[in-house]
Amino acid sequence: MKNIVIVLLALVMVFGVSALAHAALIDRGADSLGNHLIYDTDLNITWYDYTNAMNTWQNQLNWANALTVDFNGTTYDAWRLPSTVDGLQVSGYDGSTTIGFNITTSEMGHLFYAELGNKGQWDTAGVYVGDGAWGLLNTGPFVNLQSVLFTAYWSATEYAADPQYYFNGSPTGAWLFEFYTGNQQVTAKDRSFFALAVFDGDIANLPEPGTALFLGMGLAGLIAGRRMLDQRQG
Repeated sequence: MKNIVIVLLALVMVFGVSALAHAALIDRGADSLGNHLIYDTDLNITWYDYTNAMNTWQNQLNWANALTVDFNGTTYDAWRLPSTVDGLQVSGYDGSTTIGFNITTSEMGHLFYAELGNKGQWDTAGVYVGDGAWGLLNTGPFVNLQSVLFTAYWSATEYAADPQYYFNGSPTGAWLFEFYTGNQQVTAKDRSFFALAVFDGDIANLPEPGTALFLGMGLAGLIAGRRMLDQRQG
């Protein structure tokens, strides 16, 4: 009995670690409108696979905040635009700056580079990666991400780090991300760009990883059965 328990525990650990290592984006299924909800295990957020038509920053912010999604009979309304780390504009290629390429500290940058495995126009050394090698080549489970020249997606984060981007005490700039090139930058809020919505946590409310869960249930059942047998024999 002890050997069986040890083997099962080892399997739980192996499969659990494997699932955590490989399960980054999980398609939880479609809502009542047919748009899929994709859970990001790294950031613990759920992406709504729908691109809202281009609009100003404030209108896109209002759209995300007012969004309601009917998923499996339950309505979810705590949506928002993706976030970006605010800071003074410092351009670069190695991912340590606020604007430029290979930046993964924003939620959209993390999705583009870390989760989907795409490349920006320029590598971390500032070298052009070559025609056909950059951009939104890998979309994973997403079907509605837009990759169009001169377009981008608004972030919820205002550009509050620079007083020059203020009018009547309010920031006039906000951060955005270009899925076409992999570039992150800041621009005026009155310009029109696309928008994505995210939900904090796993909207499906399912424990991860599932494989480890089932193995754990099996182990618990085996132990319980053994105890019942011991009680009968005693």
